[in-house]
Amino acid sequence: MASQASSEAPAPGFSVPIPSLPKLGRTWYKRGTAYWLRRSGTAFSMVLVLAMFCLFAFGLYSGFLEVLPSSMRIPWDGVQVVASAVALVWGWVSQRRSHRAALLDPPSPGQTLQAKRDHNRRVPGLIAVGRALVILAAPVMPAFAAWAVGWLVAYTTVREYPSEVGARRWLEAHATGT
Repeated sequence: MASQASSEAPAPGFSVPIPSLPKLGRTWYKRGTAYWLRRSGTAFSMVLVLAMFCLFAFGLYSGFLEVLPSSMRIPWDGVQVVASAVALVWGWVSQRRSHRAALLDPPSPGQTLQAKRDHNRRVPGLIAVGRALVILAAPVMPAFAAWAVGWLVAYTTVREYPSEVGARRWLEAHATGT
């Protein structure tokens, strides 16, 4: 029979500590000035990352256009405009659907921290693979950039992250002793 460790169960009269979430710390609980500064800092950094990525994507695409025959450049640009518009909407919709699904089954604070650790472990490998694939994607880089813009704008403009919902539910469940 397993019993709860004394460090896991709060002593009578004491409250459960508010869990810390990646990027938000403990500010998610009160959603005050510090919380909104962190959220706006995330949004601002995403704008910078997106600007650099879009500049890179259009630079790579313009290099690809120089290789195309001049008679194909205007039609290919038209295809890219349509593909980029579709990709922008697709990125937005896919993120909102993912967000909605995550809100239905939000992660606990422990799951959030583990997911962040797993993500940080995978990133170097994904960057290495991405470098190789980006040359192949040069003809459609504007569409990739548009998808990323749609996805990240939808990600940063949500009212509440799933990790916050999960932490709030976890806190409610542990504060009542269940």
